[in-house]
Amino acid sequence: MNFSDFTPPLIVPPDLPHKGLSMFATTLQGFTLGLAMIIPIGAQNAFVLSRGIHRNHHLLTATLCCLCDLVLIGIGVFGGANLLAASPIGLALLTWGGVLFLGWFGVRSLRSAWRGQEAALADSPRLMGVKSVLAMTLGVTLLNPHVYLDTLMLLGSFGSQFAEELRPAFAAGAMLASLVWFYGLAFGAAALSPWLARGRVQQAIDLVVGLIMLVLAAKLALGAILAS
Repeated sequence: MNFSDFTPPLIVPPDLPHKGLSMFATTLQGFTLGLAMIIPIGAQNAFVLSRGIHRNHHLLTATLCCLCDLVLIGIGVFGGANLLAASPIGLALLTWGGVLFLGWFGVRSLRSAWRGQEAALADSPRLMGVKSVLAMTLGVTLLNPHVYLDTLMLLGSFGSQFAEELRPAFAAGAMLASLVWFYGLAFGAAALSPWLARGRVQQAIDLVVGLIMLVLAAKLALGAILAS
């Protein structure tokens, strides 16, 4: 036998399967925690649901919510959580901005529910143009301190506990949760819109959305007062 022609067999390092399992488990943890942060009803969910029911730029709304979440999750997991924690004044300004915005939108929705079919389309939050949808989506996302607390602080703090090579997997899982939830909510609401878009149902939805916005505004205001 000519040993110079001998090719040694390829040996797979024993830790590679374990690394693969660790990546999958980390991604699953990111996905699960991401869903836990997103699913509870809030300003984002209420607005996506409302646009889906009326089939009013609902995919644009879902896409913008997802893009904002992807950016904030990435920043949070890879070290941006310290930026929010180090700026209490910025957080306070953001909180009161969110209080004003959510309060305004809540009153607008309640007024639409009260006036019902008599409400003019120009005064109703049911149908919006592209610019209005973009502005409202950015408002319920970027003027909502809960979004920053969930993505930057909570997901960021959890992600920072993983080894550096596992953080991309955790971030990918959390981002996937955002994509699945927002697009699922938009498509699901649009599919049920023939029933949900009836006059009385629309009034009930406007009432619920308005109350949610006002409750969130009150909670933010109370939290800011207690923290000061």
